[in-house]
Amino acid sequence: MAAHVAICPLVLLLLFVGSLSFNLRSLNHITSFISTEGESLREKMMRQMAHLDINSQIGSCMPLANMRIGTIIHNIEVNPGQGGKLVRSAGTCAKILKEPTSKYCLIRLPSGDEKLIDTRCRATIGTVSNASHRTKKLRKAGQSRWLGRRPVVRGVAMNPVDHPHGGGEGRSKSSGNHGRCSLTPWGKPCKSGYKTASLKRKK
Repeated sequence: MAAHVAICPLVLLLLFVGSLSFNLRSLNHITSFISTEGESLREKMMRQMAHLDINSQIGSCMPLANMRIGTIIHNIEVNPGQGGKLVRSAGTCAKILKEPTSKYCLIRLPSGDEKLIDTRCRATIGTVSNASHRTKKLRKAGQSRWLGRRPVVRGVAMNPVDHPHGGGEGRSKSSGNHGRCSLTPWGKPCKSGYKTASLKRKK
């Protein structure tokens, strides 16, 4: 009888774990997170229990109005409640240049551009992790295919109907080396500082 009583808690634990794993498998979506450089799982757990200044904690997400000048941030919203749109790639960060006002906050992006963002927009403190992502070298073309990247065909190797650089016998004058800038397949300039960003604030 004593052995039967000792086994009961173990059986209950196994039933609980089984039901938990079933609930996890029943989810039909995947949620991804951007990890912050220099923050471990232990720090994430301790951050919830610590009563320190929230501005000094890496990985905290808050409106720009609550941040100080000089704060390093990433995953920045363009419009309030829209979700992070700027500074999301590996190893990147932005910096708050001026003390946030009642309406806008001046931020320097990784490209060097300075942008005014609504102070109601949220951002995450710190730098995006995996800064060595750009230094990783692929040993063969197959590794790029494993990552889901398909081959990119040059425009000069296409026909004129498929690309602005196509056509001609050999290298033609439309390849961009003789007074004409390089173009995308849709005819837009892709060099010479041509701005292609369409991120605009909602009034």
